[in-house]
Amino acid sequence: MRILETIGRKILNAAQGAGEMLALLLETVYYCKEAPRNLPAIFRQMSEIGIGTLPIASLMSLFIGMVLALQTGGTLAIYGSQEALGIIVGLSMVKELGPVMTSLLVAGRVGSAMAAEVGAMEVYEEIDALKTLEINPVRYLAMPRLLACLFAVPALVVFSIIIGIAGGGLVADINPKINVPFGVYYDNMIKFLDYKDVFKGLLKAMVFGGIVAQVGCYVGFKTSGGARGIGESTTRSVVLSFLLIFIADYFLTRLML
Repeated sequence: MRILETIGRKILNAAQGAGEMLALLLETVYYCKEAPRNLPAIFRQMSEIGIGTLPIASLMSLFIGMVLALQTGGTLAIYGSQEALGIIVGLSMVKELGPVMTSLLVAGRVGSAMAAEVGAMEVYEEIDALKTLEINPVRYLAMPRLLACLFAVPALVVFSIIIGIAGGGLVADINPKINVPFGVYYDNMIKFLDYKDVFKGLLKAMVFGGIVAQVGCYVGFKTSGGARGIGESTTRSVVLSFLLIFIADYFLTRLML
């Protein structure tokens, strides 16, 4: 019986959390009409997300593309069809690996920072001070972060895709077991890569960026318990963002097929 009570309590807590997060999302979207007045805050957030994440996202994508080419190209070479490597790497980076891996990186680096920053403001009663000054914390904190993620994450994904494809082409060209010239690799990829595939990948990135911002702000607003609570919120935001990104990825992929 105790196990059933525990499971039931966890389900109720999850349902309550989902409802609160949806309410926060609706309120954040409502305050997007105030975006023109908050452009400096939005651009500051975009700068922190984009410029701060770009170097590590580029390095990650380069090696993802290289490993994908190395593993796939070797298998394709056995059957003499290694010229299809550009198609496989291109479609994989555009439709799946670029949006998902970059968003996970943003969730780990930026989402956790958002949860810690907002959580610290909650713990040290700075959010109460904002309310005293008649400043809505959702408009002041959540809205700029949501808009910044909606635009900055797709831009990061574009860079990640380009660098990942370049990394795959480099391995295809210089690896003697694969031996596909970069021109052949690129031409085959362009023939099969449709602009709709790029649009679908960027749409995924935008949704994932929204998830990272909403989870970071929601967990931050729910923080309590001093420095330990801030640390727990940081971890919780990363875990929750990862789970929601994977869940959203499945349903978006299913809808886009």
